Amino acid sequence: MRLFRTVLPIAFISLFAACGGKAVLPPVADTVPLILAPISNTTTADARGRFREIYCAVREDHGRSLPDDRPCDEALWRLSGEPDASGRPVDLGKSRLNLRVLVVPGLFNDCMEPMVSAFSDALAHLETLGFKTGRIHVEGRSGCARNASLIRDYLLSTALEPGEKALLIGYSKGTPDILEALVAYPEIRPRVAAFLSVAGAVGGSPLADELADFYQSILMHAPAPYCPAGDGAGMESLKPNTRHLWLSKHPLPAGIRFYSLANFAGREEISSVIRPKYDRLARIDPRNDGSVLFYDMIIPGSTLLGYARADHLAVAIPVNRTWPTLSAGILDCNAFPREVLLEAAIRFVVEDLTVTR
Repeated sequence: MRLFRTVLPIAFISLFAACGGKAVLPPVADTVPLILAPISNTTTADARGRFREIYCAVREDHGRSLPDDRPCDEALWRLSGEPDASGRPVDLGKSRLNLRVLVVPGLFNDCMEPMVSAFSDALAHLETLGFKTGRIHVEGRSGCARNASLIRDYLLSTALEPGEKALLIGYSKGTPDILEALVAYPEIRPRVAAFLSVAGAVGGSPLADELADFYQSILMHAPAPYCPAGDGAGMESLKPNTRHLWLSKHPLPAGIRFYSLANFAGREEISSVIRPKYDRLARIDPRNDGSVLFYDMIIPGSTLLGYARADHLAVAIPVNRTWPTLSAGILDCNAFPREVLLEAAIRFVVEDLTVTR
């Protein structure tokens, strides 16, 4: 039973990798005009230099002793135009802000829990440093609107300490779930200090166009006792046109800071089971993580932290820690220093919020 619970989501991933035909062109009348521009020509702030400083400081202080250690330049891509290091010291002490780190996972998340879940290793590490953490349970096969309502219910029903606010972390589809919650439910905004997207499907994924019909006709009805069907709109909500239309109509709310941490990997650094998906996306752009293109991971107007050198699962899902045999086979590129990555991201956010308060 334990093996079935864990292998089930991998089976879904394998089926996705094996299927698909012609690319699906969305209705032209529903297409939002898009541009692809350098970050310097947008309202997105480029904080890659400072984030690298913080990441390297965390690694030098205690990260080397944590699992899956990598040198900074092997864990983070250094893309053209990265700002210089600031030279400022990095505060590695207890957070000066009263924040609760809450993770919203991605598609099919409930298939994997409780055997393995997004950032379970990194959250446990944050707890040892005095950070309060938690997880917002959403429906892995439901659409963003349904999950946004679940996020709203969780935030309003959770007792926060006086002065405490939530730092939301969205992984994969968890990112558009959170974005829709923050826009649709203004009553939760006073309880949220910031939102960090990691490998977020901000602009969706072209794979969703290709696989939506297959999912609706076959996989949605597949026997999956640990993955309730929900409203069945999970794949539909990840279509690029769906996400672009939503972004075009919903400006992000003021009063909350937004941060983006993207990732991608070379083909040889993509786990075998999702390499066919990488190849499909590589027809558009080889800078992808096997699920999302690297430029579709950035929240417009957010602060860009950097680009992790990891595939879509390795950046967040610690299969190599939970099922090493499985990791040695089809998930053979799953090792990554997730504890250092998430700690560095949280410390960046805390520093940024402290400076701008």
